Amino acid sequence: MSQMGNDDAGTRKMMSFRIETQEFCVDIMDVREIRGWTGTTKLPNSPDYVRGVVNLRGAVVPIVDLSCRLGMPKLQPTERNVIIVTQVQNRKIGMLVDAVSDILTLEESAIQALPDIAGDNIKRFLRGILPIGDRMISILVLDQILPASEIEAA
Repeated sequence: MSQMGNDDAGTRKMMSFRIETQEFCVDIMDVREIRGWTGTTKLPNSPDYVRGVVNLRGAVVPIVDLSCRLGMPKLQPTERNVIIVTQVQNRKIGMLVDAVSDILTLEESAIQALPDIAGDNIKRFLRGILPIGDRMISILVLDQILPASEIEAA
């Protein structure tokens, strides 16, 4: 996992976003850009959660339906959906989500562990939970969203 963006006070900046009623966040330092939904070119034999690829200034970027990848219903994208382009190690990956919520500044100590009832499949994708008021924001492990082995298989 990449290092989280720190400032002088030891806080971290995260970008939160929604899929249906659930909120997730990723380190702001891993986000390269946010763009509106555009159609993709489907790749043969790719996993269901890979929508296809887009050309991003000369780079072919896979687009992952994050809802489908996390075991929720596949999104039916409209012009209101967005693609969050992230940098995972040396690869760019786009994540299709409903909407970006906001930028959060938090202390590492505010992150709580996943409950024991969370299965290994859930723990594979989530690093922890960030409770903010009545919001429960799940922190994604980006390098598990589209592992290199799955890109090669596609």
